[in-house]
Amino acid sequence: MKSTIIIYGLLVLLFANACTTNQKSENAALRIRPVMDTVGFAHHGWQMDSVVSRTGSMFKNELLQVAQNEEIAWRAAICPHDDYTYASWLYPAVIKNLKAKTVVIFGVAHKARNFGLENRIIFDSSDAWQGPYGNLKVSPLRKNIMEKLDRELYLVHDSLQMAEHSVESMIPFLQHQNRDVEIISILVPNMPQTRMDTIAKQLSLALNSIAVENNLSWGKDFAMLITTDAVHYGCEEWGGKNYAPFGCDSAGYKKAVDREHEIIASCFTGELTNEKANNFIRYTVQENDYHEYKWTWCGRYAVPLGLKVANNLQQISGSEPLEGLPLGYETSISHKELPVNDLRMGKTAIATVQHWVGYAAVGYR
Repeated sequence: MKSTIIIYGLLVLLFANACTTNQKSENAALRIRPVMDTVGFAHHGWQMDSVVSRTGSMFKNELLQVAQNEEIAWRAAICPHDDYTYASWLYPAVIKNLKAKTVVIFGVAHKARNFGLENRIIFDSSDAWQGPYGNLKVSPLRKNIMEKLDRELYLVHDSLQMAEHSVESMIPFLQHQNRDVEIISILVPNMPQTRMDTIAKQLSLALNSIAVENNLSWGKDFAMLITTDAVHYGCEEWGGKNYAPFGCDSAGYKKAVDREHEIIASCFTGELTNEKANNFIRYTVQENDYHEYKWTWCGRYAVPLGLKVANNLQQISGSEPLEGLPLGYETSISHKELPVNDLRMGKTAIATVQHWVGYAAVGYR
């Protein structure tokens, strides 16, 4: 009897070892996009649990009702991507009502010039992205999308995707509320409005075709998330550049924030239209050189492209017009920082009246 038990135990052990070996081999074969920013963003589950718990107490009363309304599901949204200690409660204010299984994320391509990339959207070839709760899968719909686009409109470039932090910042919050969420990362580098219109048209047609073919519901099965920080303002530590057209003091700060609210009201609030997306371009991009800032939003390409895709998809699908609901606006110096030092997290930049960043949070239902 003892020998039978021993033999059985050995068989169980051999089977377990075989399974472990197979799992390791499977993971080794997968292309996993690793975490790059371990300072500004959470990269462990225990960190993320604490971040979410702490941001809950920071909600403004009027927004708490929106964020807890289970009936609201964004079809598209705009969310900041700065250090969690600065942007804090605005992350869950947006992502709480982003409930789709597949999220198409339009990210900023901060380092695109380093790679000489422009005029095409950028995909990655990863099978999954490393998240605080394990690997987060890339949706198989990415392949379907690329197959429906003209080859000249996109590029697969893992090096740029690896160097970019904007999409990465979304992963922990998305995964915290839905362990099964899948993403498609699309980085948007420099491009003129005409090119943007061409890409937006094809991308919206591709999404609509895929939705019809797979019986997918917009808002339930897939949604769009645009990640961008708002104005980068000040006269210190901006790589030698002065981003303070209204002055680098408290008076300049107030004027800059007033401009921010003007942009939110005129470009993101109420029914989404293509003209509102174009208006955002006029606010943020120089008319005579689309490479240059007019007003320093890092998402001056990601935001209008994402909005144009959403607006086109709404018209193609015949769904209800998208309504933009501003969820909040903060700056890196307008509110108390989220405490993260005890979580082995921190800051990647200073926050003073001479160097601050704006954050806009918007949901589209």
